[in-house]
Amino acid sequence: MERNTWSPTDDSAVAIARALAMDSVQKVGNGHPGTAMSLAPVAYTLFQRFLRHDPSDSAWLGRDRFVLSCGHSSLTLYIQLFLSGYGLSLDDLKSFRTHNSLTPGHPEYGHTNGVETTTGPLGAGVSNAVGMAMAARFEKGLLDPESSTSLFDHNIWVICSDGDLEEGISGEASSLAGTQALDNLKMIYDDNRISIEGDTHVAFTEDVAARYRAYGWHVIEIQALSDGNVDRVKLEEAMIAAEAVVDRPTLIRMHSVIAWPAPTARGTEGSHGSALGADEIAATKVLLGLDPAESFIVPEEVLAHTRQVIERGQAAHAAWNEEFALWKEKNPERAEVLERLRNHTLPAGWQAALPVFPAGKDVATRSASGKVISAIASVLPEFWGGSADLAGSNNTTIDGSKSFLPASSEMENADPYGRLIHFGIREHAMGGILNGIALHGLTKPFGGTFLVFSDYMRGSVRLAALMNLPVTFVWTHDSIGLGEDGPTHQPVEHVASLRLIPNLAVIRPSDANETAIAWREVITRRKPAGFALSRQNLPVIDRTIFASAEGVAQGAYVVSDTSGTPDVILIATGSEVALAIAAKEILTADGIATRVVSAPCLEWFAETSSEYQESVLPSSVRARVSVEAGVTAGWREYVGDAGVSIGLNHFGASAAAGILFKEFGFTPEAVALAAKESIAKAGK
Repeated sequence: MERNTWSPTDDSAVAIARALAMDSVQKVGNGHPGTAMSLAPVAYTLFQRFLRHDPSDSAWLGRDRFVLSCGHSSLTLYIQLFLSGYGLSLDDLKSFRTHNSLTPGHPEYGHTNGVETTTGPLGAGVSNAVGMAMAARFEKGLLDPESSTSLFDHNIWVICSDGDLEEGISGEASSLAGTQALDNLKMIYDDNRISIEGDTHVAFTEDVAARYRAYGWHVIEIQALSDGNVDRVKLEEAMIAAEAVVDRPTLIRMHSVIAWPAPTARGTEGSHGSALGADEIAATKVLLGLDPAESFIVPEEVLAHTRQVIERGQAAHAAWNEEFALWKEKNPERAEVLERLRNHTLPAGWQAALPVFPAGKDVATRSASGKVISAIASVLPEFWGGSADLAGSNNTTIDGSKSFLPASSEMENADPYGRLIHFGIREHAMGGILNGIALHGLTKPFGGTFLVFSDYMRGSVRLAALMNLPVTFVWTHDSIGLGEDGPTHQPVEHVASLRLIPNLAVIRPSDANETAIAWREVITRRKPAGFALSRQNLPVIDRTIFASAEGVAQGAYVVSDTSGTPDVILIATGSEVALAIAAKEILTADGIATRVVSAPCLEWFAETSSEYQESVLPSSVRARVSVEAGVTAGWREYVGDAGVSIGLNHFGASAAAGILFKEFGFTPEAVALAAKESIAKAGK
């Protein structure tokens, strides 16, 4: 964006921004005014003088992205969205943190125009920004690998806090950003040394600048002015310098005083998360040259001045459009790909690439998933991902793919536009980076680790679900079936726990063909999903005898039925479906009519009609048994008061999978016995 001479009106706009931060929190009676006050000149400089953006079209493909990682300071963002003309009004600021407002306590993606990601859980925004920066480079490879244009080049700007950089996820992500040499990533660290418990030096004394230099970042340090205000001139010089860095990410460490210039609240923990009070606000407004008796006042000349960014943004957008038209003319095939990606459509007949697995050979669902991933990648160039250092175990390598690494990398198979991401042993950051890739808008990311380590990344998984992002988590080694690695690696409570996250589809397929159909559904549905896949080989169900794996699309389906009304229904997931089918043979021999239901995704099943659900689990059949190698929590809803749940409500052990399944009661005989027990209960 063009940078005009800084004027007295710009000073007035910053003063107004500080006042709006105080007024908004004071009106609702809660919030975080201090950081929004001290960051006002920073955010204003960014939105008015550095960001390439068009407030009249917040989805402009060529825009820079801005991430407010310290989401508790949401007013820092809301006020600039208001001043810049993104559609927020003074009334929206007055309704800050109230029900149904456009200005909730933390920025929410998809709720407020101009918010690029949901932030609040500290450190998450940093990892999202790393993902956005990675996505920008990958998309450049899809659309302009010869780098013949700057159309697809843009910056990812971040403001983060002490709290962000104390969280482990930011360190994980920043370390990877250095390895990836993400020169389009520019982060401003607001070092104000204040958190809820006071001076951050009670817990945070490291040399952050040295740490980031060690990560491979370019670091610029700025001291506050003698009166405590942000040195805006030095900041702007640093931001100009950051834009010129083309071989690594940049951290601007900026010292500030929280709640500046409040006479008694500045530099205090009280200003971090509480309203300042009427007297302190009045005194501060006097220092700012404002009328202490007025609230939510924005002079017309100030608003007219700040809204000029709309015209500048539209002019930049128009120039971009002219270059974009020339690019489309010269690159018709790539333009078609881009149009498809922007419209979130898929190539006609893409599903034909999915493998079909013949019966008669046992295949681990992690192995089947790996084959499906490569098949999808062969027809969807936007599909990419990797693993937290477990690609060989998770089967998350795309056949023939190169490693996503910068041109400066000396690693074998490195390619700045490669499709295989090496996240390193950084599960939480992997999740946050995947979210950032999805937020960037064009590609389909996936990432893998062991299911037991979904705990390490749960915060990012929850945010993916909260934002409804099309991110796919590939979790393998899904039960005691992983065997000798023992209880530290055997997930027991994890599937049930993940099912508790709203809007997350948890998929535990029973065989290779269910895995393929489930992947097809994940790609077409474009919603957050997580696979729970087996380490051990599982029988490929003979679909000439049993029902088609197409039933996966319904979440649960009758895989093996009986004539007439069943006496008992066996409901199983994953590796236990074959177990239930074997138990049916025993029950049938005993004259018990048995239905087997495969339930790979209870969330998808819940979305089906009540008529379909009744057809699969008729309410008239009260005798039911659930079979899943994990805790039984959640199954009561499906088996009812006469049902029996076979599960594992304790930790596993270190032994071969076959021994553990037998030892812990996962046998056809045990399932058949439970069925008879349920029939007896239902008959009472």
